[in-house]
Amino acid sequence: MSSQNLIETFKPRSDLVRILLERGHVYQATDLEGLDAAALTGPISAYIGFDATAASLHVGSLVQIMTLRRLQQTGHRPIVLMGGGTTKVGDPSDKATQRPMLTDAVIATNLKGILKAFAPFLRFGEGPTDAVMVNNADWLEKLGYIEFLRDYGVHFTINKMLTLEFVRNRLENEQPLTFLEFNYMLMQSADFLELNRRWNCTLQFGGSEQWGNIVNGIDLIRRLESRQAFGVTAPLVTTASGVKMGKTVDGAVWLNAEMRSAYDYWQFWRNTEDADVGRFLRLFTDLSLDEIARLEALGGAEINEAKKVLANEATTMLHGREAADTAAGAARAAFEEGTLSQDLPTVELSAETVGAMSNLALMIAAGFAASNGDARRQIAGGAFRIDGVKVADANALVSLAGREAELRKGNARKRLVVT
Repeated sequence: MSSQNLIETFKPRSDLVRILLERGHVYQATDLEGLDAAALTGPISAYIGFDATAASLHVGSLVQIMTLRRLQQTGHRPIVLMGGGTTKVGDPSDKATQRPMLTDAVIATNLKGILKAFAPFLRFGEGPTDAVMVNNADWLEKLGYIEFLRDYGVHFTINKMLTLEFVRNRLENEQPLTFLEFNYMLMQSADFLELNRRWNCTLQFGGSEQWGNIVNGIDLIRRLESRQAFGVTAPLVTTASGVKMGKTVDGAVWLNAEMRSAYDYWQFWRNTEDADVGRFLRLFTDLSLDEIARLEALGGAEINEAKKVLANEATTMLHGREAADTAAGAARAAFEEGTLSQDLPTVELSAETVGAMSNLALMIAAGFAASNGDARRQIAGGAFRIDGVKVADANALVSLAGREAELRKGNARKRLVVT
């Protein structure tokens, strides 16, 4: 049932449930009426887990981060659970194959990287509604195997676990599901139980693929603590054309500035499809619903103004107002005034390198393609331009020594500085 249908059929009394529904953060809920009543009694604690599978989170995780932001904005406490322990197993819930096994050193490096994503969105501290950050390695790594099976495994039946969608899909498609992966749902349930005991955490948020794991955690808390807990999942966010949120031809849209510049982040939001503008404004900005309704009602070319507002608001939230204004100014200069702004992202190459560089190699060096094959496909499709001239020959050498040049791929622009 959509958030709009839930709003029409269920009238929430708490700010938390009302805002989650109005903003589009709810796909499924275990007991929405019970959660609504609990939210009226005082601050509740809720968590979302983030495994350290990369050095940065990407836009695909942003709906979860914004869910925790809504929680805090309505007077409740967010718990950010870092998956230092669960990353060593790998969540199989949305995967057809086993995730690559990461070393302890890589996980530690990734944890340091993804920590940066939360500070712009949440207020951390010691107060009753201040966010806290914990690492499940603190308790999972202390569990012995026999202890884990005795304390947790006894409460899970294979019969029930086999009914979970990701398990059923793996088996039906004759894809292997390792015993290691099979244990992930027990580990996630143990997380919820531990947070309930340590922090009085009674609510878990997650993506729609986490529904089975969340329900198992709620059941474990009921069995061992005789307490009620709740679960809410967010919808899988895809664009109007069906592309998974954050997936672009350039790769993932990372949140860390060193992996994706503020300008490129701004451009990502500016290039939102017309049909997605209102939904993304509700999910990813703090603009009032009245203002969002006005913006999404704009028609024709005016919808581009709404996209600029989305880009400005989303970039400000992550990178700050100054970075957003700089990115907007650079885009305005490039697209509306036809000039090269000094604030455009820069790729620096030596004159010697450029003198012997093919169009294909230049496209990769500029970050417009991930591989030779990717670059060839894009050049063949007419996506790459140098100083406004479409590149036709992937193998032709580039002559840029001693000057600056504007590189363009679709609506993304960069400036190449030859030194």
